[in-house]
Amino acid sequence: MSVDPETIAVYNAKAAEYDALVSGEENQQLAAFMAILPKGAQVLDLGCGTASAAATMRDFGLSVTALDASVEMAALAKRRFNLDVTLGTFDDLREQNTYDGIWASFSLLHAPRADMARHLKAIYNALKPGGAFSLGLKTGTGEMRDKLGRQYTYYEETELRDLLDNAGFTITHVDTGAGVGLSGSVDAWITLDCHA
Repeated sequence: MSVDPETIAVYNAKAAEYDALVSGEENQQLAAFMAILPKGAQVLDLGCGTASAAATMRDFGLSVTALDASVEMAALAKRRFNLDVTLGTFDDLREQNTYDGIWASFSLLHAPRADMARHLKAIYNALKPGGAFSLGLKTGTGEMRDKLGRQYTYYEETELRDLLDNAGFTITHVDTGAGVGLSGSVDAWITLDCHA
């Protein structure tokens, strides 16, 4: 099962701090994701955190389902955005041919490497044909905990391309960069836009 209790405990304890970090961020990847979806599209925010992206998508006119494993993140999303978050893990994604788009921004980086192929296939199956998938992860190698105790799996672009290709996705755009996260460290990242 792809849930690490220590990682969830960190997010429960630091939900407000995390929300302050991500609130008000200009997100060009999210804007591009929303722009390619049909009007009123069914969208899943997989690992939504405090749901700032989910709220942006809802306010844009999309029909959003938000899923996260942190009860405190879900409670903050309800207070701040009046958005109901379904409590669950990546393993709870079982829908078939349901979503026009799935947004997984820096959430699947907490899944063990051994589970990633299975999760990507579940995402592919949950999308309607041609559906959009946006993925953000940290780049590097190995699996380890950060100084806050969160479990991370790091990927290089070549490995991600192979995983996405094997799951059935076509990659349409890749971006890379670096930024400061909740732990205060500067980490390299990669985002990939795909369609089923």
